[in-house]
Amino acid sequence: MLSSAPNAAHHADVVIVGAGVSGLAAAHHLIAAGVTVTVLEAADDPGGRMATESADGFRLDRTAQLLNTAYSELERTPALRALVLRPFSPGVLVHTDGRQVRAASLTPARALASGSLDQARLGAALGRLAALPADKLLARPERTAAAALRTRGLPSRTLHGVLRPLLSALLRDPELTTSSRVADLALRTFARGRLAVPEGGAGTLPDLLAEGLPPGTVRTGVTVRSVATNLVTTEEHGDFRCRSVLLATGARAAAELLPGLRVPAFHELTVLHHATATPLHRDGSLIVDGDPDWPVCHTAVMSAVDPTRAPAGRSLVTTTVLGPPPPLRTVASRLARLYDTGTRTWELLAVHHTPDAVPAMPPPHDRRRPVRVLAGLYVCGDHRDTNTVQGALHSARRAAGAILRDFGIPLPVAPEPALPVAA
Repeated sequence: MLSSAPNAAHHADVVIVGAGVSGLAAAHHLIAAGVTVTVLEAADDPGGRMATESADGFRLDRTAQLLNTAYSELERTPALRALVLRPFSPGVLVHTDGRQVRAASLTPARALASGSLDQARLGAALGRLAALPADKLLARPERTAAAALRTRGLPSRTLHGVLRPLLSALLRDPELTTSSRVADLALRTFARGRLAVPEGGAGTLPDLLAEGLPPGTVRTGVTVRSVATNLVTTEEHGDFRCRSVLLATGARAAAELLPGLRVPAFHELTVLHHATATPLHRDGSLIVDGDPDWPVCHTAVMSAVDPTRAPAGRSLVTTTVLGPPPPLRTVASRLARLYDTGTRTWELLAVHHTPDAVPAMPPPHDRRRPVRVLAGLYVCGDHRDTNTVQGALHSARRAAGAILRDFGIPLPVAPEPALPVAA
């Protein structure tokens, strides 16, 4: 399926530059409509930021993206219907004021019955968002997510001790500079589904997409030098002639090939993976740190969520920091507090720092940025939509639709999405 041979036929209806999830998904939509496609990838493997590496039997994600069982594009992308999602325990476990509170796991009635008025109010607010049509949500006044917190009508301890750290984790934005409309969409999705990760690691998602394409579609190790509406020039693999070009790279790489494209600011991420010598007996909760004085955003015993990520008899703890790598001692000290256990025997397996991990979405944010630059030249990716896997996949479907319309090919009827498989 993957090829790097330099002498293959260099012609296709569409050449896609970039074999991340957006480019691979677009290839599926186009091929399903009868269009021939070649995907060019500079790296040795497809996947982009959604890469998973193996180390001593552990499966380690580079950016540890959180998915949601309510992501409709997982169902609308045929090759991903075999994707198995491993959900976290319901809600999130927020560490705040020296204690851990399980938030958003109970209905308002059950929260009231348990004596938690704050949790009942939070559950009711999330329930209203879950029931609100997206178009009405997007018609709300737009400001930063931080400014919108004051209008939630929730007690200060819930806003700042629970909702703010939860939003920071969902948006991967520690200062909550993201558009309030995007924040509402994130909370709406959170309330309608369950946070989850792909079984086997984030790399399972692009692997499924790549494996489902016809042999020879994806060509790795190919560096693109320039693009035009009917021609892609590479450094060492000659020219690829086509009818249209789709740029499916990150925002910076796309702007280098197509000057004039806006490059957003980015939020940087650091992901740390620790292995324990013996099993860590915790459930599959996502622990969100509500104390802004510490660098940890969220952490989880990932092997409790997805047992395929660690060898038998050991546990994998995956921790996300919103920013550059902090001192390792500081992280270890905080994890000891969050997990209420010693961490001196934990083995640090990897530290992955990604400066351009998350395209920023400050207000005003157009969550449907144009994917058609002009006839024959298109662009897709999470920087054209929302900065999630859902956004990347949706932008791919929009770009494929724009290409098919310009080709005069009727758009295929998309099936009604159902919930993806959750183990």
